[in-house]
Amino acid sequence: MTTSGTITADVAGTWTLGDLPVHRIGLGAMRLTGSAAFHLGTPSDRDRSIAVLRRAVELGVNHIDTAAFYFSALRSANELINTALAPYPDDLVLVTKVGPHRTYTGEWGTSARPDELRGHVEENLRQLGRDHLDVVNLRRMGQESIAEHFGALAELREAGLIRHLGVSNVEPRHLAEARAIAPVVCVQNRYALDAPRSPATDDLLRICGDLGIAFVPYYAVAGEGKEHGASDAHGEDVRAVARAHGVSPVQVRIAWTLHQGPHVLAIPGTGDPDHLADNVAAGALRLTDEERGRLDGTRHRIR
Repeated sequence: MTTSGTITADVAGTWTLGDLPVHRIGLGAMRLTGSAAFHLGTPSDRDRSIAVLRRAVELGVNHIDTAAFYFSALRSANELINTALAPYPDDLVLVTKVGPHRTYTGEWGTSARPDELRGHVEENLRQLGRDHLDVVNLRRMGQESIAEHFGALAELREAGLIRHLGVSNVEPRHLAEARAIAPVVCVQNRYALDAPRSPATDDLLRICGDLGIAFVPYYAVAGEGKEHGASDAHGEDVRAVARAHGVSPVQVRIAWTLHQGPHVLAIPGTGDPDHLADNVAAGALRLTDEERGRLDGTRHRIR
């Protein structure tokens, strides 16, 4: 591999969200607001977060995942994105999500009813300074059926406020339910080397590949750290592969994620410019079949 700073996001390849081409290495905005997500850490340095966003675009990142509820005591991910990148590059795709809700004090409120989703969409539009949202994911909050919620978003898509729709935290039956209402361009589910295995999510990974739908894992790097971010608790298999390639364990985790299929997109989050460059460089890491098998074995041992 060449120096991390010289590797750009296009090295990971491209996928199309509906009619919007994106590089398979993107950026998750959750960690731009603080040392941990939401109210769990200390707020980030504003200038540093803005520098990360601008550097990401310089490195070819054209897919940023965000949400109006990504904010800390002093920072809002959407506001940082707007400040750093508007007027937005023509090829930049901003993906938001709706469903969860946080109050102004940072506490989690009741998840949105279908008739409240327009307000969630409009809040993202306002914060980002957009007249439409490129992609909106409906985050399922435990409900058995998503038809009513997804139908409300489909109406906003018909009205021109949303270009494409996705779903998050779902099972195959929810994807089928959504697709019967409107096209789905992506699925976001938890999926990581050290995450407990979910047969439903494994099925979704395969189904999305068959249907040409992007599969976008969250917490792929943070793993069990979840909202607190990645820790140093990487397994020996990950560390061994990292040593063999002279890269970090985090880069191995990103590369393994991308190796799950050409339709799999990675959205590692960071508020550190150096980590950003390393994350993008992970798109150039090619794992051998033996290494992939070793890492897959790690995941299969987790229950």
